[in-house]
Amino acid sequence: MSDPHTTRRDVSVDYARAATNGTGCCGGPVPKGVVAKIAGYTAEDFAVLPTEAVVNAFGCGNPLAFSAVQPGQVVLDLGSGAGIDLLLAAKKVGPTGRAIGVDMTDEMIAKANENIAVAGLTNVEVRKGIIEELPVEDASVDWVISNCVINLSPEKVRVFAEIARVLCPGGTMLVSDIVAEGIPGEIADNRHLYSSCLAGAVSEQAYTAGLRAAGLVDVEVVDRLVYDTSQLEMFIGSELKDESSSCCGAGDVDAALARRWADQLVGKVASIKVQARKPA
Repeated sequence: MSDPHTTRRDVSVDYARAATNGTGCCGGPVPKGVVAKIAGYTAEDFAVLPTEAVVNAFGCGNPLAFSAVQPGQVVLDLGSGAGIDLLLAAKKVGPTGRAIGVDMTDEMIAKANENIAVAGLTNVEVRKGIIEELPVEDASVDWVISNCVINLSPEKVRVFAEIARVLCPGGTMLVSDIVAEGIPGEIADNRHLYSSCLAGAVSEQAYTAGLRAAGLVDVEVVDRLVYDTSQLEMFIGSELKDESSSCCGAGDVDAALARRWADQLVGKVASIKVQARKPA
């Protein structure tokens, strides 16, 4: 990939297109909104969410599914997008708590603010910024959550350090993300597969080691889904088709190449939920 600034710009452009078109970065080959239903969300979750928050969800898992978020706490969502997890967090913390989202894409922030207004919540806000330099005070949040976003960062070490900085002592991180082992160069260098959460993914070992190096403790992968060949083929094929229907618009990759790449990646790509804690 190119320099970090260019990578972030490219990802933001792709997600602006996704917000406008409702096509699925990180979601694979499913229609918009369906990804939310296969990512660990429940009917009860959907019942309290605006429709637009659900249909514009592009994550790979529900980071709140294993959480013990309590009323009155502060939750920070990295790369909050259209706000599905942000709104769920705001419901969990209640009127005495606060949910804060950070996103770098204006179109996603606009979607989130629309959804916040529809939900009628006053304990939630979205701030514009990058996750490598969070617009959040030191030791000010009880929880950091994120849904298939950190893999998009070209500077993951900085993200891990920022998580440690903003968490209160004893605070918890619980993140859903994509990890991958030994991605071939032709895939790792593909700009469109970067924005689809694949080319920028690091190994599970590197991911958890990065969290420990940032000073977090009790680092644990609490859930893992390893993608099979058919899932990978659909995942890759959905992102590498014509520009009008894909998130990232490669426009020139055929099904045979998607199959070949899927065969190379089988058993090497997974969606995980990883938890860690800042020492008290």
